[in-house]
Amino acid sequence: MKNNRTFLEKLLDGAEVEWKPLGDVCNFQNGFAFKSSLFKDNGFPIVRITNIDGGRVNLSDVKYFLMDDYNTDMVAYEVHKDDILIAMSGATTGKIGFYNYEHTSYLNQRVGKFLPNTNILNNRYLYHYLLSKVEDIYIISGGGAQPNLSSNRLMSEVLIPIPQLPVQTEIVKILDALTALTSELTSELTLRRKQYEYYREKLLSFDSLEQLNIGGAKKKLIDVAKIKNGKDWKHLGEGDIPIYGSGGIMGYVDTYSYDKPTVLIPRKGSITNIFYLEEPFWNVDTIYYTEINTTQILPKYFFHFMKTVDLAKLDTGSGRPSLTQAILNEIPIFVPSIEEQQRIVSILDKFETLTNSITEGLPLAIEQSQKRYEYYRELLLNFS
Repeated sequence: MKNNRTFLEKLLDGAEVEWKPLGDVCNFQNGFAFKSSLFKDNGFPIVRITNIDGGRVNLSDVKYFLMDDYNTDMVAYEVHKDDILIAMSGATTGKIGFYNYEHTSYLNQRVGKFLPNTNILNNRYLYHYLLSKVEDIYIISGGGAQPNLSSNRLMSEVLIPIPQLPVQTEIVKILDALTALTSELTSELTLRRKQYEYYREKLLSFDSLEQLNIGGAKKKLIDVAKIKNGKDWKHLGEGDIPIYGSGGIMGYVDTYSYDKPTVLIPRKGSITNIFYLEEPFWNVDTIYYTEINTTQILPKYFFHFMKTVDLAKLDTGSGRPSLTQAILNEIPIFVPSIEEQQRIVSILDKFETLTNSITEGLPLAIEQSQKRYEYYRELLLNFS
């Protein structure tokens, strides 16, 4: 695949490639205005704009409806396996989703479906091409805070190159093989994350640790770590020390609030975001840092343990989620010997690296695979 342009030229064999508006080579179906007040917990699934992202339709969070609630023929709004959908408003405007389920679902309003003329247009060729045009489609929608895509503009303004069907088929074979690799890596990552969570729970639960008869003691968080508040950072100068809030890094300054291994625990906002740090940092008032008593507990053991705590259940906020020091201090924690903590950490660190590291492990492999796909997609679909 080193000479992709030559490969493409061989496929074309001198034939001209005509560019046509989407509306000339496929039809388009808008969604139906289902009433949210009539959503059900079971029945017929509805594909909403929130179900479209990452090049696929994800029905892990889905609403349902009953046919008897509507006096409408729903056939036109059916979604079947291999259908290509597009989000037409909201944060996911322009995103493309491939429907890979065996059962039938139904299009909600502001979700559209492409109906290609298969005599001249390969369905998967259309899918890959649309993925390459997501940003252009977003611009057509008007962008900004409230993007809203017009199906008429979409079908008239987006042009698609139409080589002969055998050429489309060969291009699809290559691009599908590349996306299959990314899908395999993503599935592997999901499996490894489940394994990590399983072993973390088994290794750090009170029952498991006591059954191992390894000694140690039940303590409270306050016995092994001091929770410290964050401070405002706006008076500080620019630098290379990261500023942490409950959502993660939010800037860089020239001063640190702490420079020893620590676990950051959110105070407000995204209260389930736990961070482990070994480098100097500054934390704002939406996140605590911890001064850990390393004679009793390893910072990394403390981090893995805190990942097992259901912090959402400790939420005291009536509106925005929040955690108080008083409640956090009472969290029970089993503290085995330092040697046993190190053994547990060495096991869990391997899973942590494999599932979360962006410099090694599966996340890096997935990122590289996606970039490889996008590179060859650009080469193979560049007929200009």
